[in-house]
Amino acid sequence: MTVYEGNFVNNQVKVAIVVSKFNEIVTHHLVDGALATLKQFGVSENDIDVYWVPGAFEIGFTAQKVAQSGKYDGVMTLGAVIKGETDHYGMIIQNITSAIMQINLEAKIPVTFGILTTDNIDQALQRSGLKVGNEGSSTAQSLLEMISLNHQM
Repeated sequence: MTVYEGNFVNNQVKVAIVVSKFNEIVTHHLVDGALATLKQFGVSENDIDVYWVPGAFEIGFTAQKVAQSGKYDGVMTLGAVIKGETDHYGMIIQNITSAIMQINLEAKIPVTFGILTTDNIDQALQRSGLKVGNEGSSTAQSLLEMISLNHQM
C-alpha cells in the first residue's frame, strides 16, 4: 500500500492569493494570517503575489486567470461575504463557491477556498483572527498541503 499525503517539508513554491477588497476590514486580517502562515512554513515573501479584486464575485475570474498563467504552484482565494437583508448574499455565495470549485477541478494546480460566510461583521472579525482563529491561516495550510500532494501525483 502506498499512502500519499501533503506535507510542509519543501516549500520552494510560488503562491498567488486572490482576495476581495469588499469588507476590507476583515479581508486584510485574512491576508495577514495567510502571509504569516506561508512564511512560517518557509515560503519566501518574493514567492507570494497578492491580487486584490473589488468584491467576492470577481474572485472567480481572477483566480481562473492566475491558475491558468502557469506561474504558480497554487492559488488561495480569500474574502468575506456578510449576510444582509436581501437575496444578494445567497446569490454571491452560490456563484463564488461554484466558480472556485470549477476552477479547482479544471486547473492543474490546487485552488483553495477561504471565503468567510457570516451573518454579521462580528462573526467575520472573529473568524479573521480575533478569537476563533484565522481562516486565512487555515486556507494557507490547506494550500501548502495540496501543493505538496499535487507534486507527488
